[in-house]
Amino acid sequence: MESVESAEVAGSGPDPEVPAKSQPAELSAAMRAKIERNRQRALMLRQARLASRPLAAGEGATSAKVSKTIDSGAGFFIEEDEDGEEEEGVQKKVVHQPAPVIEPDYLVCDDCDKPFMDSYLSNSFDLSVCDKCRDNEKHKLVSRTEAKQHYLLKDCDLDKREPPLKFILKKNPHNSRWGDMKLYLKLQVEKRCMEVWGSEEALEEARETREENREVQKQKRFNKKVKELRRAVRSSMWTKNTSVHQHQYGPEEVVDAEEDLYKKTCTTCGHELTYEKM
Repeated sequence: MESVESAEVAGSGPDPEVPAKSQPAELSAAMRAKIERNRQRALMLRQARLASRPLAAGEGATSAKVSKTIDSGAGFFIEEDEDGEEEEGVQKKVVHQPAPVIEPDYLVCDDCDKPFMDSYLSNSFDLSVCDKCRDNEKHKLVSRTEAKQHYLLKDCDLDKREPPLKFILKKNPHNSRWGDMKLYLKLQVEKRCMEVWGSEEALEEARETREENREVQKQKRFNKKVKELRRAVRSSMWTKNTSVHQHQYGPEEVVDAEEDLYKKTCTTCGHELTYEKM
């Protein structure tokens, strides 16, 4: 009997007890549920067939009916007797138990509280908002430069602080040959800004301090340029006198009797020339 049953099991095709999770990963949840129901149905048909099969007891031997397996084309196999006849008075009743239905994981929209499968905001920014509730003003995108200048965030605040902010890449509208723009969700940027600065008052104070420092640096650069301009103008207007002065002495001579010397004075610069006569 054991050999006959093993032969029947071997000839019945693929083992119906193969787990449903061994199906290809690309199948949808509905297809996997349908395959599981067909597998359970085929298993119960096989068990009912084996349980209702009569055994003929002989002298040291057993006998069983020979059956053949037919592919139903619906994902399971059907066993039938080769003579195609069924015993009279034997009524076979098969109870089909429905296979468990695998329900997909739904997300709940934060705005309308309705479940949804996926959306643009959930796929791009991990925000549980469906496409119907998406608003261009509420869910506005900001560039990385604006996030750093207006909200005073650093690169570490955007990329290193947990969790790192999600972003999308978009071609630069000013020049396509430049690097791609990183666009962040404004709601998430504002939330991260509050995590860094703590409150709106602290953020506004930091903005004023940064603006004052910017004005001081701007005034310093302006003064430096003015100083350089004055130096350039002064150097261009002043010219060095390289001509040789020729003294022009008058005809009058002043005599120093004690030293026995004569003096003449230049009429132009007042230089005195002292000499003696032999």
